[in-house]
Amino acid sequence: QLQLVESGGGLVRPGESLRLSCVGSGYHFGSVAITWFRQSPGKGREGVSCISRSGVYTNYVDSVKGRFTISRDNSKNAVYLQMNSLKPEDTAVYYCAADTLTTSCSLGYGAMEYWGKGTLVTVSS
Repeated sequence: QLQLVESGGGLVRPGESLRLSCVGSGYHFGSVAITWFRQSPGKGREGVSCISRSGVYTNYVDSVKGRFTISRDNSKNAVYLQMNSLKPEDTAVYYCAADTLTTSCSLGYGAMEYWGKGTLVTVSS
């Protein structure tokens, strides 16, 4: 079983930055693709960004392209989401999830097998 723990959320003002971390345990972390999802009140869960096992392949939802950067350090069992130029509409609970089957990565939640419990990001002036 893979356990995922997110951290790094908080309250920031529009235009500021945050870096989220997703740390895994109980599994060979380098053999899973990781996707960051977010969910705000009244909305469905949205795939934000994903990264393949080796980190070679990444993908982003259009609304965060140019502002968010995903990376991973398999030696630390960690995936990071650097979020710059944050906007109020980025406010959500952010979750990381793992897909053990894909060789690339996916923004679709149907493929995810393991989930973290989330970290809250609030962007407000």
